[in-house]
Amino acid sequence: MSNKNSEIATVGGGCFWCTEAVFQEVKGVEKVVSGYSGGSVPGHPTYREICSGLTGHAEVVQITFDASKISYEDILVIFMTTHNPTTLNRQGADKGTQYRSVIFYHNDAQKQIAETVVKEMARYYEDPIVTEISPLDVFYEAESQHQNYYKNNKEQGYCGFVITPKLAKLRNLHADKLK
Repeated sequence: MSNKNSEIATVGGGCFWCTEAVFQEVKGVEKVVSGYSGGSVPGHPTYREICSGLTGHAEVVQITFDASKISYEDILVIFMTTHNPTTLNRQGADKGTQYRSVIFYHNDAQKQIAETVVKEMARYYEDPIVTEISPLDVFYEAESQHQNYYKNNKEQGYCGFVITPKLAKLRNLHADKLK
């Protein structure tokens, strides 16, 4: 599935089910994997451990994309406009450091682009952006039941009340970037 133009972006915008569903609709995205990053507890964490808020990890997605079809900058603009980057350790009813807004960069070029995008996006928000920009240390893939969550669970209340509106926002703001 990946090709020579494949790159990886790792971002967290609250619950990974939402962020995964958003990026699965974006043109040029080859794969989206839900997982955990940014913590300091050794070993592969479980969803239950992450939910405790004690691991330091955030719920994130790792996005493999074709850079000849969509840029890393465009990935970040979509990310910044489909979640609330101004709420510290919170997205809607989800509270805790595991739901923080975060961009984990893979190299210096990504770091520079992330800093620029966050700075440029600040003018569109009334409150200050609190999105963390940090180097990616390790990415842990989440358990299988968390992969393709929206596609497999559209009838669930959380999907209807939280994810479906985010997808509507995506379609409204970024129609030209969708599959």
